Amino acid sequence: MSQLLTDPVALTFLLLLGVVAGTLGGMLGVGGSIVMIPGLAVLFSLDRTPEPNQHLFQAAAMIVNIAVSIPATLRHRKAGALVPDALVWMLPAALVFVIVGVWVSNLPVFEGAEGGLWLGRILAVFMVYVIVMNILKLRSKQPGESVDVQQITPARSSTVGVVMGTIAGLLGIGGGAVAVPLQQTLMKLPLRSCIGNSSAIICISAAIGAVYKNASLAQHANGSATVTWQMSMLIAALLAPTAWLGARLGASLTHRLPLRQVRMAFIALMAVAAWKVAGLPVGV
Repeated sequence: MSQLLTDPVALTFLLLLGVVAGTLGGMLGVGGSIVMIPGLAVLFSLDRTPEPNQHLFQAAAMIVNIAVSIPATLRHRKAGALVPDALVWMLPAALVFVIVGVWVSNLPVFEGAEGGLWLGRILAVFMVYVIVMNILKLRSKQPGESVDVQQITPARSSTVGVVMGTIAGLLGIGGGAVAVPLQQTLMKLPLRSCIGNSSAIICISAAIGAVYKNASLAQHANGSATVTWQMSMLIAALLAPTAWLGARLGASLTHRLPLRQVRMAFIALMAVAAWKVAGLPVGV
């Protein structure tokens, strides 16, 4: 694996992966892991000595989520898309339950190569959910841009935070892919506000989750010299610069372009990614 990171083609792939993950993460408030993890799985499947890397991919992607969410949040804040009444309850719930999610991901059932495959399959199921939700949004009439504060209650906001944090910690993703549609469903918030709120929470929840996940990464090494927090940091360092730039672009596009075409591209991308992370065969 470490030799692969010195290959010019692999390095170019990582730089481009950072741009794509950052752009989609910033545009849709999903952090970028939902793109990075499958992308890393594709890249490292080229290695002739495959290792149980799902936990490593999650640890690295959670770090990069910070680089994606910060510039995206600043852009969404400038556009007035953040809703403090929702964030005040969503944020603490997400911060607590991202730790719970990482703890669950470290249980013995998810250890080793088989455990990593199960994590990948859980992520694939979650991606199918994201695909369905986005298809439904394509077919439905989008809500207006106004915020109805009566729909924002502590119970509803906290529920979104709990689900977002748990999914983020368990699967190593930002959690926005579930938080965005949940905010629309439970609090009737405009799509752009949902994206902005999710990005703002990921700034902090990703940092907490990344520290915990990387600190516990050694228990998933199974004797491998490369499944370490140092390797996670190296992968993250290669992805983060272009992910940061992509996030700035993506967040700007959120407020400039209609999201229908973006949703269609995102659905196609998630379909391919779900197939890959589930470990399903490619080709004949």
